[in-house]
Amino acid sequence: MRLIRLAVLTPLVLPLAACDKGATPPAPQQTRSPLDGPPEIPVMGPERSILAFGDSLLAGYGLKDGEAYPARLEQALRVRGVNARIANAGVSGDTTAAALERLDFTLKSQAEKPELAIISLGGNDMLRGLPPEQTRENLDAILKRLAGEHIRVVLLGMMAAPNLGKDFAAKFNPIYPGLAQKYHAVLVPFFLQPVIDKPDLMQDDHVHPTAIGIDAIVSATVDDVAEALPKAGGRLISAGPLPR
Repeated sequence: MRLIRLAVLTPLVLPLAACDKGATPPAPQQTRSPLDGPPEIPVMGPERSILAFGDSLLAGYGLKDGEAYPARLEQALRVRGVNARIANAGVSGDTTAAALERLDFTLKSQAEKPELAIISLGGNDMLRGLPPEQTRENLDAILKRLAGEHIRVVLLGMMAAPNLGKDFAAKFNPIYPGLAQKYHAVLVPFFLQPVIDKPDLMQDDHVHPTAIGIDAIVSATVDDVAEALPKAGGRLISAGPLPR
């Protein structure tokens, strides 16, 4: 189990509107030269369809096109020779309840049934202080629906902010490992772990990673995603640095 540190989420009485659908995103922070661009990465083998389903942490709040986690993860997988195609179904402001309501529509709208779903939800529930029991119930329903479709899952975990108190944390934090075990999902214990205590990797709202922060998260999670994919012919190529 990875070391989980929570210090960066202490200033959690943040503007909750930072994740709300109606909020105006801050100007994207310049994290690399605008002349830089991802190279074309040749891959072989069948296309691997992946669905990224979640909130603003997947949607790419405050980032430029191509800088969100699903886009950068797709590139990292392609460096490994995985012909990944990741559909970004992240919606800023989504709670687990809102995501559950749109899950069926999202699945039916995919051109091809996903082999794998990456789930990042619960952060907005926690920010708004919603009862952890509701968060667990909604996430359980989402994972049950995906299991019924025989879609493998990578569950990106969240942790309660310290200022919400020990009682809240005792109910919220076990949600992700418990559901991962129940549905045999691959668990990333704390999705934001790579950017904790690193202000240069976070946007000014202290909630959303910068583009460089996203790359740090991709580097920390690409192995989990690659290993979660159903086995296909061919050997994974050793990972190199993230493409620029």
